[in-house]
Amino acid sequence: MAEKHVDEISGVSTTGHEWDGIRELNNPMPRWWVYTFYATILWAIGYCVVYPSIPLLTENTKGTSGFSSRASLTAEMDAAKAAQKATLDKIAATPVGDIAKDKTLLEFAVAGGASAFKNNCAQCHGSGAAGGMGFPNLNDNDWLWGGKVEDIYTTLTHGIRYAGDADTRSSEMPAFADVLQPEQIKQVAAYVVSLTGKPSDTALVEPGKQVFAENCAACHGDNAQGNREFGAPNLADAIWLKVKGEEQIAAQVSHPKHGVMPAWGARLGDATVKQLAVYVHQLGGGEQ
Repeated sequence: MAEKHVDEISGVSTTGHEWDGIRELNNPMPRWWVYTFYATILWAIGYCVVYPSIPLLTENTKGTSGFSSRASLTAEMDAAKAAQKATLDKIAATPVGDIAKDKTLLEFAVAGGASAFKNNCAQCHGSGAAGGMGFPNLNDNDWLWGGKVEDIYTTLTHGIRYAGDADTRSSEMPAFADVLQPEQIKQVAAYVVSLTGKPSDTALVEPGKQVFAENCAACHGDNAQGNREFGAPNLADAIWLKVKGEEQIAAQVSHPKHGVMPAWGARLGDATVKQLAVYVHQLGGGEQ
């Protein structure tokens, strides 16, 4: 150990420690800092005695206060539910189409629906409900099964093609690769594109129109504007749910994709589903 000496620059004696010619100055911490440090140790010991803090093998120490953050949260949640109960009971007892007639119920339903949407629906439809390929945009007025609040409520309650609900919305487009020739599929794809754009080969449009009339119009309608009774989309509005472009349309005609939405009625309860229906209806595309 090197000898203690006084540093020539600072005038402070060293501790005698030296590393590669660097000496450690003997500068003790200020007394106020040391006392504060001791106080925090005492405070921590007191905290461990009063509050739950020390983990054991199967649980933790309970503390003399008996405080539980879990119990505190449960009490707060119970208080919030109790405060909302009267309004929720009123929503549950009110037909979904009449909620908008009561300003208080409407405001509560929109706020509650927005919260429920973020927790349960945004994962597929997006935080702004704008959807994406395969997931409908809920802000526009293009509705497969109807855009009235009652229609939305039914869709939410029973889902779409959901095996766990006997009353689910259900429709499936046949795989026309088993019905039509490849050339016919190209023709009908060209016709569908011609309704909102320009197909790659306009000579295919007229024969495609005939193929459409014989095989597709029964669900999509003679003018291709869809049929909500079957959940058949409007093909003449340039709003595409699962595909876009002539090649993708041909693939959908050949081997169609079918989406599934859960039945939220059993999961969330009637009052929450009504709030969701009201919220979605007022986003901008809801029908009266």
